Amino acid sequence: MKRPYSQFRASMAVAKASLLAMIRSPTAVVFSLLFPIVFIVVFGSMVDTNEVRIPVSFAPGSDTSGILHQSITKIKILKPVTFSSPAKMQEALDKGRIAAIINIRADSKISFLPHYQVEMTTSNASADKSPVVRSAIRDVITEIDNRLFQKKISVANLEIKNRPGRVYRSIDFILPGQLGFSLLMAGVFGSAFLLFNLRQGLVLKRFFATPISRTHLIIGEMLSRLFFQVIGFIIMVSLGYFVFSFTLIDGIFTFAEMVLLSIFALIIFTGIGFIISGVLQNESSISPVANTVTLPQILLCGLFFPVDNYPIWLQSFCKILPLTIFVDGLRKIAFEGVHIWQMPLQIAGLLCWAVIIGAFAVRLFKWE
Repeated sequence: MKRPYSQFRASMAVAKASLLAMIRSPTAVVFSLLFPIVFIVVFGSMVDTNEVRIPVSFAPGSDTSGILHQSITKIKILKPVTFSSPAKMQEALDKGRIAAIINIRADSKISFLPHYQVEMTTSNASADKSPVVRSAIRDVITEIDNRLFQKKISVANLEIKNRPGRVYRSIDFILPGQLGFSLLMAGVFGSAFLLFNLRQGLVLKRFFATPISRTHLIIGEMLSRLFFQVIGFIIMVSLGYFVFSFTLIDGIFTFAEMVLLSIFALIIFTGIGFIISGVLQNESSISPVANTVTLPQILLCGLFFPVDNYPIWLQSFCKILPLTIFVDGLRKIAFEGVHIWQMPLQIAGLLCWAVIIGAFAVRLFKWE
């Protein structure tokens, strides 16, 4: 006897087929599952802003044996940093790498009671952090006064000195990150889709009939990307400089060094796009895979917030990513005035990534 048609079974069959289709779709998996998981892991791993530690240094000859120094070093938001010389300490303050230099001197203004003169030197380069340090030190002094002294006697006098210098604006942090973001997206997505479409349109097959080698074809594509990105660099840096007072220490020479550094990043990001287009056989898979490569770097490489906001174990991973190295190098060149030849670690890191990615891009290149 023939079974009657079941709407329920039909619905279940459609649901099963649709579910299998979604599972087999890279786009659905990436945007429905992978992206939310990445966001949860990244933002869940971020350190609470109340626990972020601000680097400070104690001046040479500062009193480190008294109760005040011991109390200041116990402040959770402060991170004492040491330097090999006073000159390097002063340079770090001027460039915003530390928020303040603290000098504690014991004096004899009040007999039989401990008393100190505290001098805190700050810089405009860390104007956003120095008020927090100042408030923390004052809270420590007040706490000691309330605990040890019954009368209106203070354990220390706090004096604030501010050194003139370059003001570190939010644009000095944001603009290099956006330059890196632009280069990453243009390099990975632009190259992946372009090369795939050229292959699908049999354009690369026609190139194969010419004497040009795959290496020189890839170099040509990278040069076109470089010319395009230079135009983008000029527009974005000009906007930041003239409208938002972005810092360029040596003007056009600083900009030229930023463009020179971008060549390394261009080879890396364009090479990633070539690898993706060479491995994948389906155009619909390019976007999910490219997003899988770019999204973690966008979130982890200090484009929108400092890498220091992450746990130590995650910071170690973030600092070896090519986008982190590139953006950090741009910030050092633009604001700190560091020249390319003064950044051997950044250059070595980018060079290693460029050689590895470039080799894979050439090896995995396909004419058809």
